[in-house]
Amino acid sequence: MTEKQEKILQAALELFAKEGFHATSTNKVAKFAGVSEGLIFRHFCNKEGLLQAILNSGERRLKSLFAEIIMETDPKEVIRKTITMTDHIDESEYDFWKLQFKLKWELEISGDKKMQPLKMALANAFSSLNYESPELEAELLLLFTEGLGAAVLKGSSINTEEMIQFLLKKYKL
Repeated sequence: MTEKQEKILQAALELFAKEGFHATSTNKVAKFAGVSEGLIFRHFCNKEGLLQAILNSGERRLKSLFAEIIMETDPKEVIRKTITMTDHIDESEYDFWKLQFKLKWELEISGDKKMQPLKMALANAFSSLNYESPELEAELLLLFTEGLGAAVLKGSSINTEEMIQFLLKKYKL
């Protein structure tokens, strides 16, 4: 990918995350990236193509984030790594994650399919540890993680470390 393509993607990511997909024109992205609007169309065809390029890049980020958890064989470590994964997201990635939350509402894009491998790994971990409702425990933990992640991205005053320690203690990790 060229330097200009990277600049376009970064500008689009930042604007889509802050202002929303529908509220951001390709003209605005071009100006923010310091390129011509025609260059956006040449490389990405249209605004939807631009969004798709960002989402494709995000798929790789998500797989990287989940890989260590999914490949873990110790059930307690699967749960611990899931609980602490919010701590492993670098601030430089916040715009990407903000965009994911925004897209859920603005374009009704659900990440359920993307979360399925992690959900299965968690359900298997809870099952191995003889929890009464492993699938529900997995769902609960994923809902918590998503909520904590949203709080962090919004700059909430929630003490994330305290919440993480609470859950680690709750699951005796």
